[in-house]
Amino acid sequence: MARIANIIEVVGSSDKSWQDAALVALDEAKKTIHGITGLEIGDLTAKVDPNSGNITEYHTAVKIAFGVEH
Repeated sequence: MARIANIIEVVGSSDKSWQDAALVALDEAKKTIHGITGLEIGDLTAKVDPNSGNITEYHTAVKIAFGVEH
């Protein structure tokens, strides 16, 4: 039996880490998408404070796969 999946891409943000940003994206997607079967981490980016040179916000692009309902 062939299976088909939908894939969406969302971007999560966090002031803690890229991993936390990915979890934020997944948690938000779970509110409206059922049957999530996997995810792929994409771009990792960050905002940097120009005065201190420190990272102030982490962003993670996440592709989320879920089954097509028949």
